[in-house]
Amino acid sequence: MKILLITVLVMSLSLPVVAQEARRRWEMERQIRLDKFEQVLPRAMRDNGIDMWIVAVKENHYDPLWKDLGRGYISGIGYYVFSDRGGDRIERAALGPSGYLLAESGAYDTFAPAATLAEYVKSRDPKRIGVNMSEQIGPADGLSVTMLAHLKKTMGEPYASRLVTAEKLVADFRSHRVAAEIVAFGEAAGIAIQLTERALSNEVITPGKTTLEEVAWWLQDRLLDRALGSEFDMPSVYVTGPSGIVATSSSRIIQPGDVMMIDWGVQLMNFGTDVKRVAYVLKTGEVAPPKSIQAAFDKAIAVRDVVKKAIKVGVRADQTMKNMDAALRAAGYGVIEFNRPNQDDKTDVTYGFHPVGNTGHDIGPSLTTWQPFQSTFVLHAQHMFSFEYFAYTPIAEWGGAKLRIPIEDDAILTDVGIQFLHSANYRLLIIK
Repeated sequence: MKILLITVLVMSLSLPVVAQEARRRWEMERQIRLDKFEQVLPRAMRDNGIDMWIVAVKENHYDPLWKDLGRGYISGIGYYVFSDRGGDRIERAALGPSGYLLAESGAYDTFAPAATLAEYVKSRDPKRIGVNMSEQIGPADGLSVTMLAHLKKTMGEPYASRLVTAEKLVADFRSHRVAAEIVAFGEAAGIAIQLTERALSNEVITPGKTTLEEVAWWLQDRLLDRALGSEFDMPSVYVTGPSGIVATSSSRIIQPGDVMMIDWGVQLMNFGTDVKRVAYVLKTGEVAPPKSIQAAFDKAIAVRDVVKKAIKVGVRADQTMKNMDAALRAAGYGVIEFNRPNQDDKTDVTYGFHPVGNTGHDIGPSLTTWQPFQSTFVLHAQHMFSFEYFAYTPIAEWGGAKLRIPIEDDAILTDVGIQFLHSANYRLLIIK
C-alpha cells in the first residue's frame, strides 16, 4: 500500500499543470481590455474632444475603473494616462501602477514612475485633459478633492487649467461593448438565472418552514461556492400581496398561496447582472396557480413585445421613453408612476430600463426617470441594459387590488432590435 501511495504521488506531480479558473477569468478580462482600448477608446475620446485622459489612483483608494483599466499594484499614487496622438490607436501609459497582471496584459505601451507625470504631460501638450469628475455618474467620479488638487499642483499651468470632466467619455467607453464583454456578461447572467430558479424551488423552499432570509443566504452560499460576488449586497427575496410587498429577505416564513419574487445580481469578471424571477407557492389541493395569478403573469409577459418595438438605435433615451409610453397606451395598458396603480380594471405598467454591464446599475443611455443625465444620451448598438418593468393587474380574489408582477432580464440593443443575453422569463415558477 505504501509503495502504491508513493507511486500515485509521483505520477500526480509529473502531470501537466491544468489551467486554473483564475487564469481563465483574467484572460477574458484581458481580451476585453485589449479590444476596448483598440476599438472603443479612440472613438470615445474623439467624440468628446479629449486629447488626454488621466485616471488617478491612490494605494487603497482605487478609481471605480481600476479593474477596467487592468488593475495593478499602487504604492502611493499612480496614473493611467491615455493620449490621442493621431492615427488609429490611443497611446497608453501606466505611470506608477505595476505588477504581474498589468505587465502581462499587453495593454500599455509605457511603464514609468508616477513622478514622471508632469514631464509626460508636457511632452504631449494636450489641449483638453479629461479626469474622472461627475455630479451624476458614479463610476466617472473617482477623482477626490485632494487628488484633484495634487494633479493641478503636479502638472502646473497651463495644464492645470485644461482639466475637464471625462464623464461622457467614461460612459461611452463602458457602454459600447465588444464581443468578449457580451460573452462574459452572458455567462454571469446565466449563472444568476440558474441560481434564482433553483432558489425558487423545493430544492430550497419547504412551505411553512423556510424563511425569506434563508433563501437569500442560500444564494449567498452558492456564490461563495463558485468564487462569485453579489451585485446588490443581500439578494431581495420577497412576497407580494394585495397591499404590496409583505416582507423582504426577513424571518417571515414562506406560506402556501404566496407570490414570491427574487431580485439580485451576480458579479463575475468585472461584470454585475440584474435579474428577477417570480414564483407561486401552491396551496393544499392546488396543482396549478389560480387562473387570476397566472393571467396576471401572462399579461406582464405580453408587455415585452409591446415595448421592444419602441426601442431603436439612434434615438435619444428620453424620446424613446415617450415612444414606449405611447406604445403601451395604444396597446391598452395604463402608464403609471412606480407603485401607484390606477383604480380600474386595466393592467398598468411602469418601467426602469437602466444600463447594466460592469455593475448592475451601470452607465450609458438610461430609459429611466432616476438617471436624468443619462436619459439624454443617444441609444447605440451594443448597449446592454436591464429590460425591467412592473405590470399591475387586478385580482378578483383580492377585491380588485392589483398584483405587481416584476419582469427583469438583461438585454442588448442591436441594429436589428433587442436581443436577450440569457434565456428571458416566460414562465411562472411553481413551488409545491
